[in-house]
Amino acid sequence: MITLKRLHRTGRLTVLALALIGLGASSAAIAGDKGTARPAYDGLLEGLFQTEVVNIGLERLGFDLEKVKHLDIPAMHVAVGQGEADFVAVHWQPLQNVYFDKAGGTSAMTKLGALVEGAGQGYLIDSATAKAHGITNIEQLKDPEIAKIFDTDQDGKADLAGCPPGWGCERVIEHHLDAYGLRDTVTHNQGQFMVMAADVVSRHGAGEPVLYYTYTPLWVSQVLRPGDQVEWLEVPFTSLPDDAKEDTNLPDGRNIGFSVNTIRIIANNDFLAEHPDAARWFELVSIPIGDVNDENYQIRQGEDSFEDVRRHAEEWIAQNQEMFDGWLAGARNAGQ
Repeated sequence: MITLKRLHRTGRLTVLALALIGLGASSAAIAGDKGTARPAYDGLLEGLFQTEVVNIGLERLGFDLEKVKHLDIPAMHVAVGQGEADFVAVHWQPLQNVYFDKAGGTSAMTKLGALVEGAGQGYLIDSATAKAHGITNIEQLKDPEIAKIFDTDQDGKADLAGCPPGWGCERVIEHHLDAYGLRDTVTHNQGQFMVMAADVVSRHGAGEPVLYYTYTPLWVSQVLRPGDQVEWLEVPFTSLPDDAKEDTNLPDGRNIGFSVNTIRIIANNDFLAEHPDAARWFELVSIPIGDVNDENYQIRQGEDSFEDVRRHAEEWIAQNQEMFDGWLAGARNAGQ
């Protein structure tokens, strides 16, 4: 797997300069000669990296890019479905199928490519508590004495750092609370996700028990490493909302209760019909999940401005120039 590495300033400029030279006249495009493309995304800085990689490709195909619209997850699907945005590059399938369908589904939009594969999610606790109390399955939290271990507000119930409303994952968690009989012993906290994640990391650092939901790609599992500092909790059986029925077993047989997702691009059908080169670009571009995790960790380390994320995307492209140029060539061929 190719990993994202920090480049020293002089090295970065050299690599990027050579990459631009390598494009050559045959691959250069006149800025704006394809018109304008309007991206949207879910407003999380951690999801902007892959959007910027997609955006840069469109720019090199000759599109002008409007400033990325920051929308919540249901709204970004509606924007694409209604033609107020042309595409998003942060659609999780199957987790967000319900938002796609409600926003017009395939009559208005198309899902393309596999931008990031292997996006996982689930429940975790700290390894020390898991070992001390033999906790391996979330169903064990039905026991009030086990649940109290993770009580942070002294109400006698376990406090789960969960998923904000409107993300899709909150629907699965709420479904699980009923399916596994956890309503009486577990509280699903739904604040700002990154704030809750930072609190989990802080409490873990202080030696306190932690119980939380998270997903990958994201920096959380770079800081609290599963199998080392924290452990995935299994579920007693698969139970998902009807629109999210998928296998939830890992290759080793553990059932973590959530489907493995593919992050895909969704685009407005009219935009795709007008721009077959963009459609082909959306089908071809992909980023290894490890690279997204690495970039997210750079955000966690303080490189957290929009300019930083744009630079991360440019650096990744420079390091993967031959592959990137091959995708561009395929897109240009489709547009001829």
